[in-house]
Amino acid sequence: MRMLVIPLTAALLAAAGAGPALSATPTGPTQPIYSRADAIKQTVYVEVEGVDSDRDGKNDRVAADFLRPKETETGLKVPIIMESSPYYAGIDGSIPNHKVDVDENGNPLPGLLAAETKAAVETFPGYYDNYFVPRGYAVARVESLGSGRSTGCPTVGDAQESAGPKAVIDWLNGRAKGFDAAGNPVSASWSTGSVGMIGVSYNGTLPNQVAATGVEGLKTIVPIAAISSWYDYYRANGGVLAPGGYQGEDVDVMAKAVLTRAGKEICAPVMDEFTATQDRISGDYSDFWAARDFLVNVDKVKASVFLVHGLNDWNVKTKQAAQWWEALSRRDVPRKIWLHQGGHSDPFNVRTVEWLRQLHGWFDHWLHGIDTGIMTEPQADVEIGPGQWGRHASWPLPGARDVRLWLGSSSQLGLLPSPHSSRESFVDQNTRTAEQLVESAPSADPNRLAYLTSALPTDVRISGTPSVSVRASLKDGASPYLTALLVDYGTDTRANGRLVNTGQTYCYGQAVPGESGCTFLYRHGTVSAPYKIVSRGWLDVRNRHKADKTQPIKAGKAYTFRWDFQAQDYVFKKGHKIGLVLISTDYDYTLRYPAGTKVEVTPGLSSLELPIVFGRVS
Repeated sequence: MRMLVIPLTAALLAAAGAGPALSATPTGPTQPIYSRADAIKQTVYVEVEGVDSDRDGKNDRVAADFLRPKETETGLKVPIIMESSPYYAGIDGSIPNHKVDVDENGNPLPGLLAAETKAAVETFPGYYDNYFVPRGYAVARVESLGSGRSTGCPTVGDAQESAGPKAVIDWLNGRAKGFDAAGNPVSASWSTGSVGMIGVSYNGTLPNQVAATGVEGLKTIVPIAAISSWYDYYRANGGVLAPGGYQGEDVDVMAKAVLTRAGKEICAPVMDEFTATQDRISGDYSDFWAARDFLVNVDKVKASVFLVHGLNDWNVKTKQAAQWWEALSRRDVPRKIWLHQGGHSDPFNVRTVEWLRQLHGWFDHWLHGIDTGIMTEPQADVEIGPGQWGRHASWPLPGARDVRLWLGSSSQLGLLPSPHSSRESFVDQNTRTAEQLVESAPSADPNRLAYLTSALPTDVRISGTPSVSVRASLKDGASPYLTALLVDYGTDTRANGRLVNTGQTYCYGQAVPGESGCTFLYRHGTVSAPYKIVSRGWLDVRNRHKADKTQPIKAGKAYTFRWDFQAQDYVFKKGHKIGLVLISTDYDYTLRYPAGTKVEVTPGLSSLELPIVFGRVS
């Protein structure tokens, strides 16, 4: 799971300025009147009571670095913005991913290895300290168990991992023990006890899982490109699935990659247990995954949530945000959501000035107790095209309702079913990508079926989670997968989720030609193409009823298979065509079984359901 961070340099720090002390209870939006350059840096080793993840007979400890205004040495108390991460000490890039070419039983074939590994990231280079310390906050970075200077072992998403940053929050509230490098006890006399967690990718996932513990003192979280269920990161509807760009990665690979502590050999048994219990054969949901599913404990969440996700993020896919948002909504947790057209990225790169305005207002409200008006603003900010933002009362958009489109003969997709349509079939293969299979539709292809609407008479916007129902049989092969691709056919310039350097230097959104001391602003990459895969959905047909139960199918027998796509907010433009493409193996995401499975579909009994927005968008 790649994490993106944006370095800022000394010129920006100077721009933060220094001035008279701010009172502990400001009456207006916090101002940059503290000196970042004079800030106090402190390292604390916090004991994680009751957690011994490396099984050495001692409580684990996590290392936490704090940066706080120097005035906290003379009585000022401040709230804390915390980023917890397993990445601060870098990543072991030598850990190989699993082989994804498998035999008919799902066992890896020899000699075929996905070689992509993760890149290490810089530590503490971001904008949180530069922006918020001058405004009367402390900023903390916490090294996850098993990484850097912390003890213990990485356990990827379970209660032991959650206990690390939770212990730091407890220490900030006087409920846990902390020590300096010499082993002397230290306390957080400068802390108000109010904590907000923030981060991107894995660093954004940790706020979700710590909030799900219900820890007192965690007032708000800002999960960006974050996971809400590790099962849905490495699995989908019973099938083994890759995060985009990391085919063959799994929990054990991630754990070994972030195991950077001294004496890491002690964690070998823990790593071996991951490999033995994660189950890359059946892909079933199990107790292993339930322990890493934060939706299970969403009822414990007391913190407010400012959720951010890229609609073109195929690493941490959009289902992660949508299901977390829905669960929070059912509990009426105070919340906001940003959905942008980027990929796996920080919104600072997308909409810098507005992002800082809202994030500042959010933290001032929840951590300083200032009425900034942020909670009376629209709940959802959604970017529907590059730079085209709308603000809405909620998400999915009000007015969205499900519309069923039926598959028909001659590659038709329409509002009326075709009960007399004849059966159609394709044969699975394991060497062509989804993009290669999609591009020639509606022309026939032996390895997929494609169904398209006629040219749209008006723009059609979807907002929410599409789904598909397919009446089909499988035989003559080993692949248990059905993959559905929702495609926009029509040449257009579209966001592709990439970030490209504009070559223009910016300081907090303000162009500074010739200035080398600030960050580069990154914008969405765009591409002019005749189609776009808008969303994808995967199903292991053996899990057609439940993700936690494998039920073999009878070869050649027709079943009705139903499964979901990744959530989306997208406009199919007037004159374009909506397409549904059915394949089996998805080369970049699923396991690759031996080719040859024949899939026979009954179009008249199969349909696509889209959450289409009607009426005024608000």
